Amino acid sequence: MSVFPTFRPLNIAIIGAGAVSDYHHVPGIRLDPRARLAGACDSSVELLEKRRKDWDITNLTTDFEKICADPGVDAVIIATPNFTHLPITLAAARNGKHVMCEKPLGLNGDEVRQMYHACRDAGVVHMTAFTYRFAPSMRYMRHLAKTGALGDLRHFRSQRFLDWPETSWGWRQYKDKAGAGDLFDMTSHRIDFAIDLMGPLKSLCGAVARFVPRNITKEGAPCPPSEVDDWSSLIGEFDSGAVGVWEGTTLAKGYGFKGSGHEWAEINGSEASCVYRLHMPNQLMLGKTGRDLAPIDVPAEFLKPAGSPRDPAAGEPATVFRYDLVWEFVSAICEQRQAVPSFYDGLRAQVVADSVLQSHARRSWIDIPPEPV
Repeated sequence: MSVFPTFRPLNIAIIGAGAVSDYHHVPGIRLDPRARLAGACDSSVELLEKRRKDWDITNLTTDFEKICADPGVDAVIIATPNFTHLPITLAAARNGKHVMCEKPLGLNGDEVRQMYHACRDAGVVHMTAFTYRFAPSMRYMRHLAKTGALGDLRHFRSQRFLDWPETSWGWRQYKDKAGAGDLFDMTSHRIDFAIDLMGPLKSLCGAVARFVPRNITKEGAPCPPSEVDDWSSLIGEFDSGAVGVWEGTTLAKGYGFKGSGHEWAEINGSEASCVYRLHMPNQLMLGKTGRDLAPIDVPAEFLKPAGSPRDPAAGEPATVFRYDLVWEFVSAICEQRQAVPSFYDGLRAQVVADSVLQSHARRSWIDIPPEPV
């Protein structure tokens, strides 16, 4: 395990130098005085050369084993295609590197379990990049749910609607590379924060569908058709007795909203209802009997993590909260505690997502294991 010394910054390497790293993770590292971008790894030599200039770094490689073994690297952030997460994580854990990984962590629960066990047994910090947990409005929604301000929690409701082009998704549309489509890519986030807000799920029924062949690339060239879902849904029962409904799609025409799409997550409690919306991350909708749902500002203490130098008033609200993932990752390493959300949280969400596919195949309800191990 890499023990973080207080006299120097934590050296973080990026594995997967694409858009997510460029937009979210690297700015998060640059913002944190406790961290330093120490290297980058990608399968594309051309992209690495671009990042040499963009990110002003010289430690570049196409070999993830090399960067994971680098003694000058303390931690890695994995933002590569889903099917590569397992071998990269195992290499990082084997070399004592702390790991944050994009979701889904793997192609199925068995892969994610291997990742979780490897990092747990190596004693390294492990974190799942469930981005939307870090939206200020979601932080405040969690506070209201956990402190009883909403009363007994009865219903959870999630919608994630996107208006994406109907051309190829590349590797994301093949089961052996992605595992699933909208279910793993988008709905998995909403499964995670439902469990975080409402507690464990005990049973569900679910369905997926594919409406678009995606057999043409955006450049107009033919390609093998999609094998994964572009619509997903589930109905769930929580251990508490509460119920939940989720729906996601990439085919909701008119739901562009500058690329952020429509996201709505709602809790109905015995005292009040509360709504989170991605495009308004610094506000919640709150209402109760006799007082209709109306926007309220998120209190200042929930706009960013405690101690973070990020200015909540600077930048695009729907973008800048994503930098807070790195702050949590670095904080967990510095404080010698586990990150939140961890790989265990990623495993819990993956077990539920896998169960949706099982439910659809069997046309039946599925019982969720009480505690995946």
